[in-house]
Amino acid sequence: MTQMSQEEIVSNTKTVLQGLEALRVEHLTLISNLTEGSKKDPDKSEIVMKNIENIELGLGEAQVIVVLASHLQNIEAEKQKLRTQVRRLCQENAWLRDELANTQQKLQSSEQTVAQLEEEKKHLEFMASVKKYDDNQENEEQQEKSRSDPVVELFPEDESEERHNMSPTPPNQFANHANAGYEIPARLRTLHNLVIQYASQGRYEVAVPLCKQALEDLERTSGHDHPDVATMLNILALVYRDQNKYKEAANLLNDALAIREKTLGENHPAVAATLNNLAVLYGKRGKYKDAEPLCKRALEIRENVLGKNHPDVAKQLNNLALLCQNQTKYEEVEMYYQRALEIYEMKLGPDDPNVAKTKNNLASCFLKQGKYKEAEILYKQVLTRAHEREFGAINGENKPIWQVAEEREENKLKNRENTPYGEYGGWHKAAKVDSPTVTTTLKNLGALYRRQGKYEAADTLEDCALRSKKEALDLVKQSKVAKILGVSDENRRQRMKDSDSYDEEGKRSQK
Repeated sequence: MTQMSQEEIVSNTKTVLQGLEALRVEHLTLISNLTEGSKKDPDKSEIVMKNIENIELGLGEAQVIVVLASHLQNIEAEKQKLRTQVRRLCQENAWLRDELANTQQKLQSSEQTVAQLEEEKKHLEFMASVKKYDDNQENEEQQEKSRSDPVVELFPEDESEERHNMSPTPPNQFANHANAGYEIPARLRTLHNLVIQYASQGRYEVAVPLCKQALEDLERTSGHDHPDVATMLNILALVYRDQNKYKEAANLLNDALAIREKTLGENHPAVAATLNNLAVLYGKRGKYKDAEPLCKRALEIRENVLGKNHPDVAKQLNNLALLCQNQTKYEEVEMYYQRALEIYEMKLGPDDPNVAKTKNNLASCFLKQGKYKEAEILYKQVLTRAHEREFGAINGENKPIWQVAEEREENKLKNRENTPYGEYGGWHKAAKVDSPTVTTTLKNLGALYRRQGKYEAADTLEDCALRSKKEALDLVKQSKVAKILGVSDENRRQRMKDSDSYDEEGKRSQK
């Protein structure tokens, strides 16, 4: 017997139900005839009654089956509806899981970004605090007396301290930049010094008219093509450069260059100085390709006049390296810095400040190329040499600051409360007012450590640099106050002495 489906069972049940209903009607008619007729047959009536009962029982069961089938159909429809809802909920659940996973990834990325930004904020706050002391120190430090043919540095040695607006150039730098290789005649010296003094104070409204007046007088008495005119043009160009009037300054320097080449010769040191000033000006305007040939020509003149191993040649090499570095010519940059370093070490010795400064510049070049190991070696050399000069030979008890910083980095998990920085031999005192390169190296190596994720080591070096700046500034202020008080006491003693002398004269006159 084949298995029937639900629909076939319901259909057959309804057919049976109809047949049973018809059979029941027939039996009722039959029982009515048997009971009402003249011929009564109790046995037949009893049989018919039993059949009727069975028919009614079958009808009841058939009706139950029909009702049950209807109920099952409703249940199946509800079941299908629930299945549809389950499928939709499963899809929504899968979508929510994907959204949750994406949100968790975004959250992790945001947390990492926040952590990185907090570190950068901390570093920037430190650099800002150091910059504040650097700005104060710039006004306090004595400018080192330069040679008769100086070289202008293109940019500050610390990139974080670059200034977009030039501050007034100190007086001795003004004179050196303008007059390198050429002696100022006596007739111009007073006016020349006055212009430089006003320009160095930022009083351009006075300095510029004085320069222009001097130029007119010189051109009227000596003619345009005279070395004195070129010198005054150089001074006025530097004044314009300090005012960010680069176009006017460039025109004046080109005019001065033409005059000096014509009157002094193309290989004169003054020509090299003007070429260098013009290269510096182009460098500050971002015209590195225009500045590079000028700087190379100035280098050639200095090599011919001073010799290839002269310290001023090394300074010119530093300028040329900076120009090439801004053009990402890193191979040439390394070559120029290495040669400058050799000259400084050979002529001035390993302890000359220019040696440390050039190593710092070379390390910055390595840093820009991602050569962290080479940069780290140079920074450590500078700090190690400074430590040896200040505290003597290095041993297990006398460690340079970078070694202390790395030990603190290694032990940061073992010792949460590290020993205060000041207990490491007072190393920060090595970065004094007269050694700004050491402070710069501390900051640069700290920044390198921070890039490598060595935050404890970076904090150690940056704290050391900050301490040195604070102490240096305090020492300068104390010395100035002491000097002022000393002058006041001397003046008071002199006045008392003069008063006593006056009293003695008065007494003698009365007698």
